[in-house]
Amino acid sequence: MDALVSHAAPFDHGREQMSVLAGVEVTTKSVERIAEAIGDDIAQREQREIQKAVQLDLPIIIGDPIRILYVQMDGTGVPVVKKETQGRPGKVTGQPAHTREAKLGCVFTQTTWDREGYPIRDPDSTTYTGAIETAEEFAKRIYLEAWKRGWSRAQKKVVIGDGAEWIWNLAADQFPGAVQIVDLYHARQHLWALARKLYPNSQQDQKAWMKVHQKRLLDKGKIEKLVEALRSIVSDIPEVLETILTEADYFQKNAGRMRYPKFRRQHLFVGSGVIEAGCKTVIGARLKRSGMFWTIRGANAILALRCCHLNCRFENYWEARRAA
Repeated sequence: MDALVSHAAPFDHGREQMSVLAGVEVTTKSVERIAEAIGDDIAQREQREIQKAVQLDLPIIIGDPIRILYVQMDGTGVPVVKKETQGRPGKVTGQPAHTREAKLGCVFTQTTWDREGYPIRDPDSTTYTGAIETAEEFAKRIYLEAWKRGWSRAQKKVVIGDGAEWIWNLAADQFPGAVQIVDLYHARQHLWALARKLYPNSQQDQKAWMKVHQKRLLDKGKIEKLVEALRSIVSDIPEVLETILTEADYFQKNAGRMRYPKFRRQHLFVGSGVIEAGCKTVIGARLKRSGMFWTIRGANAILALRCCHLNCRFENYWEARRAA
């Protein structure tokens, strides 16, 4: 009961639920201690599975072929106690960090699309995995989750993410041969940021510039022409010129992941909305509430507990625990 009430709400709220719904009087600290202990046990079991996967001792997954299987990844900052950020620079120059990045991955399937050709995610097919850890550690985690979900049986495999370099390094190492797609809306945000730099005082000019560079080039997958157009922009302002070159490099590096008309013809998703929503609901709604500051161990324990419950594996965990 402690675990159930704690995966979705603050520990004090869980204490109240235990009292009102079960007539059990416990302290807030007791709920916290027990919930984190159970979450930590789940996390340790996951690590044992991950180590088996590293040794290629993967579980045998039997089932029908999967039409399209997606992997999406992202990261979001989790507020932590001061000792967890010692020596880490913050976003503001000269200021210490106040958060640590939790990496979250999700896996889901797609069987069909609507009359207009837009993809439809299979209902209740999304599972999550995540932790505050390095990209190298997370790579093993997300690979195991994809394998559990039938990666080896998928007829088409797709990885979607934003422009973060760690995501594409991970995709190349763990999911070779998969279709790689940069989230279209993230790419558009890059163009909008540049438009605001070029025309800081005119929304009309920003929209006119975007009409050409987004609608005629980016959305149509003409990335080489987009890069050429960006590199041809002249500016006397060093900061603006630096932004232009940075964005041109970004689009050039990700050109193969931005063939959006090609992906749409295959009825594939071109946005990472599932994982972005996951960062808000799986992590943000529980770990980023006002006044919360976590240790890494505590945050990872609750995140493991939360993913286990959302993935409908909570009862399986208890069965395995009782059988041990």
